[in-house]
Amino acid sequence: MVAILGYSRDQIFAAVRDMYSAVSRAPDDGFHFPVGRPAAEALGYPSDVLDRLPKSSVEAFAGVGYPFSAQAIQPGDVTLDIGAGAGNDALIAAARVGDKGRVIALDLTRAMTRRIRAAAEESGVTNLSVLEASGECLPLADGSVDSITSNGALNLIPDKRRAVAEIFRVLRPGGRLQIADVVIRRPVTVDCSDDPRLWVECVVGATVDEELLAMFQDAGFEHIRVVRRLDYFSHSPSAQTREIAASFDAYSVELGMQRAAQAPSAIQHWSRRLNPMRGLRSLWRRGAAGVASLALAVLTCYGTLGALALLAAMGAGVGLNEGLWATAIALFAVLTVAAVAPGWRYHSNVGPMVLCAVGAAVICYALFVHYTMVVELIGFLVLAAGVGWDIHLRRRKQARVLGLKTAADY
Repeated sequence: MVAILGYSRDQIFAAVRDMYSAVSRAPDDGFHFPVGRPAAEALGYPSDVLDRLPKSSVEAFAGVGYPFSAQAIQPGDVTLDIGAGAGNDALIAAARVGDKGRVIALDLTRAMTRRIRAAAEESGVTNLSVLEASGECLPLADGSVDSITSNGALNLIPDKRRAVAEIFRVLRPGGRLQIADVVIRRPVTVDCSDDPRLWVECVVGATVDEELLAMFQDAGFEHIRVVRRLDYFSHSPSAQTREIAASFDAYSVELGMQRAAQAPSAIQHWSRRLNPMRGLRSLWRRGAAGVASLALAVLTCYGTLGALALLAAMGAGVGLNEGLWATAIALFAVLTVAAVAPGWRYHSNVGPMVLCAVGAAVICYALFVHYTMVVELIGFLVLAAGVGWDIHLRRRKQARVLGLKTAADY
């Protein structure tokens, strides 16, 4: 239940429909993710709550957490359940909102919407309606719901920012959101476009945990809190899924938050999204900090030389403190080594770090002991080779875990 880049929207939706239609038809067939009452109990659903639900709904449970721990739903609410699945959460919400409230269960899969209707009829629930639609385009009016619940749906939606914006749109000002979803700490950086099934069978559509929280903040949500983190994938019956989850540090999280009175202005929105610290953290998580540090070292060295030559050609004389210049170059070279170093814990190869250390040492020798341009250039080439090797090994490891290509292809 984890995903990535490269698929068309139609491919992703088709894969999601196929997978969860199979869950609806035959929940006991065995899937790579936990299904049924044992899964629900393991994720925190109280036994007495499950006892009140139809067996047909509980047996097809496929959530990733217990979103009700955020306690967003109140009596009398109009509540929307996005990605309602077999309808367990929608039925629980229907009991919580009471006779004066109403629940709208929305799901992409026709087989699941049929199951929800049957479960509501079996339970005698009359304050629940069902819609077949995507979370990217909610067929509801602005500000028409008081609360929203979602369990394992957002990571299956291709355009997550659009989905979050839709959630904000249909919630009334001050409305509440509770959500359980899959997140990752290490982003997927290889191309998975050759196998759309990975979107629903692996950890490939999930968002980096910090980026998910930032996405809600950018949209205008406030009082965002992490209620609970769960080792969801430890319950998976598939050893391959558990390995993939471990490779990307995947887990599930339960969140609670509130819609602000108004959406942030365009300036506020983009100032948050373009925050340089976000970019730096993103580079680090994607293993690209080494590339950035190397680029800064090269720019400081040869970019400064080029700028000085250009100014001299224009007749402008500029003084330069060569000691500070050399120190800056050396600092970025050493930072490159530091950025590559964590890679060995991921791909178990110390070679890139050693190669980068040798390259940085050669550069420092040329800068502080005996300068020749050839030696300095060799140092940069060795440093670049180490960075490239580290990226190659990271991509090969991800490709192997995901079963995308042979090692020779990377």
